[in-house]
Amino acid sequence: MNPISVHLDRDAQRSIHYSEAEKIERHHLGLPACEPSPAGLIAKTPKRRSPIRKKAISAPHVLNEAGEYGSAFTRGLRVDLPGGITQLLISGTASVGENGETLYPGDFRAQLWRTYRNITELLKSEGATWHDVVRTTCYIRDIERDYAEFNRVRNEFFSALGLDPFPASTGIQARICRSDLLVEIEAMAILYRGEGE
Repeated sequence: MNPISVHLDRDAQRSIHYSEAEKIERHHLGLPACEPSPAGLIAKTPKRRSPIRKKAISAPHVLNEAGEYGSAFTRGLRVDLPGGITQLLISGTASVGENGETLYPGDFRAQLWRTYRNITELLKSEGATWHDVVRTTCYIRDIERDYAEFNRVRNEFFSALGLDPFPASTGIQARICRSDLLVEIEAMAILYRGEGE
């Protein structure tokens, strides 16, 4: 997160009224009861356990970082597991451009194609493709209106890629973080990189 948004977040938190219940729960988590928490305050690793290696995934040439507009998540996460297994967890991704702008407001199909492009580039940044994707979760603002088109585009894209079988998937009607976004997709990919890679 850039220093300006951190400063703005702290200023906003200073004006927050903390309820007694919130103060209790913050205290039990090791946070100050009613003031912004300093970064790294509760960053403890359990004894005799090494954390799994993880790395943020990004594709800045097509999609900005969510922290640039104050969101507290990464576009994706690479998790390296024992035995040469790598898991890629792609956060909910939508028709957002390299400057954080919504692309193609009101055009469901164009937004879906851009969403697939953004996810493709995030996968590519880690040497993965849609052939490595094992699961997607698809959030559609108006599933009654748009699901048939969603399914047509998805079938065309996955068939063009030669995916067999298609990834496991769930479609959910949901309000998406911005009112002009019509579809958002999460993806999970698993790669075998071999021992020691």
